[in-house]
Amino acid sequence: MPRTEFKQLLDAGVHFGHLKRKWNPAMAPYIFMEKNGIHIIDLQKTIVKIDEAAEALKQISRSGRKVLFVATKKQAKSIIADKVSAINMPYVAERWPGGMLTNFPTIRKAVKKMSSIDKMIKDTAWDNLSKREKLQITRQRAKLEKVLGSIVDLTRLPAALFIVDVLKEKIAVREAQRLSIPIFAMVDTNSNPEGIDFVIPANDDASQSIDLIISIMCDAMKDGLSDRKVEREKDETDEKPFTLKKTGRKAVVKIIVEDDLDESDEKEDLQEEIISDLGIDEDLLDEEILDEEIADEDTIDVK
Repeated sequence: MPRTEFKQLLDAGVHFGHLKRKWNPAMAPYIFMEKNGIHIIDLQKTIVKIDEAAEALKQISRSGRKVLFVATKKQAKSIIADKVSAINMPYVAERWPGGMLTNFPTIRKAVKKMSSIDKMIKDTAWDNLSKREKLQITRQRAKLEKVLGSIVDLTRLPAALFIVDVLKEKIAVREAQRLSIPIFAMVDTNSNPEGIDFVIPANDDASQSIDLIISIMCDAMKDGLSDRKVEREKDETDEKPFTLKKTGRKAVVKIIVEDDLDESDEKEDLQEEIISDLGIDEDLLDEEILDEEIADEDTIDVK
């Protein structure tokens, strides 16, 4: 995975923070200087944090788990929809539905309702409904699609969250913290980085800055997914049973049979040697017993 370049971040305006009067003191370690009343973010620290976050996301995607991207601000919606959908990851680009993580079973019921409506539309009973009923159902389907359409494949809680602007998405941050879900986030100078597992100090308002960082994260996850695919294919080839070609089957069977016959002959020879050895031992044993009986008879005669 290539290292993030300083010039890329500079050209995208990642270094621009907020006005000095709007800053959060907890962001002081990530601020390089102040210029014209605006805080400038230290891009050297941003590069380190980007590489750390990208490597962690790569490992998560390599393990086959999902990462939920959250960006509901206007300048980030289309970026999230394009970049994240390309790697088949769930995202929230509209309003964050309260309790999406803490009340996940209810959200799943709403997603299942979408699929049930789709089945109803394809069924013949749909034609028997009135025009008013059809209109109500289609409106309900469109509303669910707008809010939950991007998380249809999210069948369980995500392994991590990636958030653009933790100040705006504070409800999502709070729910993830309550469930101990790791949080990756773009944090600007007016936000609080405490409680964020992977802080990326960056401008979270400029579309170019958001586009660049999201692209880096998606590329890292794409590498993780490709590595996972290669590993699975390798495991499948290793577990594939060995098959003999038709042309060589008879020859191989012949060799196996000959080997079995040779082993059986060796076993028979070994058995004969063992029996012969046992026979010699039995004769010696009979002689010893006979000598003992003669000795006993001699002692009896003497008495």
